[in-house]
Amino acid sequence: MSSIELVVTDLDGTLWSYDTPDIPHPSAVAAWLELERRGIPVVVATGRRVASTRAPLATVGLAPNAVVLNGALALDLASDERYHWSHHDPLAAQHALGVFQAHGLDPCVYVDESEVDIYLTSTPATAPEHVAQFGVRARIAELDSIISDRSVLSLAAFGFDRSMLDEIAAELDGRCETHIVPDMFSEHWGITVTPVGLSKWSGVLASCERHDVDASRVLAIGDGVNDIELLTHAAVGLAMADGESVAQAAADHIVPSVADDGWSTILDFV
Repeated sequence: MSSIELVVTDLDGTLWSYDTPDIPHPSAVAAWLELERRGIPVVVATGRRVASTRAPLATVGLAPNAVVLNGALALDLASDERYHWSHHDPLAAQHALGVFQAHGLDPCVYVDESEVDIYLTSTPATAPEHVAQFGVRARIAELDSIISDRSVLSLAAFGFDRSMLDEIAAELDGRCETHIVPDMFSEHWGITVTPVGLSKWSGVLASCERHDVDASRVLAIGDGVNDIELLTHAAVGLAMADGESVAQAAADHIVPSVADDGWSTILDFV
């Protein structure tokens, strides 16, 4: 009998590549279904929001539990039931907004409301293609009032030189958690800002409780900086061969890239 009771997976760069986002390798889907057949649930842990997590998985018939926005929210994608939720302290969020604006950026402000996923200004710090993905679930607003009046899960900016984002991260150190990630709409980078002490692992712990799983029997697979806590705390941590070096250093094993069907090698470790 396997000692692994739960598999946790990142999406971008792990289940699918940055070159072909939202399209998992066919063998990965087969491996996922085999895990479920063995009674091992799979939980997604991603920096994406709810809608952009749910839609591509649904196209291949999957509706797992998911930890989104780097640990700020966890839910059952099938039922929409939330079971973990964490938001910024208002003062910390106001500080983060000030840091972004000092660099000339109006960040994306993520919330979890019945009709709204994100608040933006008319000049948001992201690509038009990104804004278009939000559709009717985006609202134009004055960000200071949103930070003051709403429960903010995350702030983010995408499509900028890494040096600028490193400066922002340094200025927010100790007040918020920051992750710098590749931007899927450009050759540049993005930064996400979540409450201090929060990580994907926070949502995984809530998922373990929900599934009645021993947190010491988790396998995690990822490729980026925002996967370090997953790979460090999991009983078995797998990093992609083309992932970031810090993720590889945190992992127990390196597996092939998405293009080389790395995700399905999970079956060798459970």
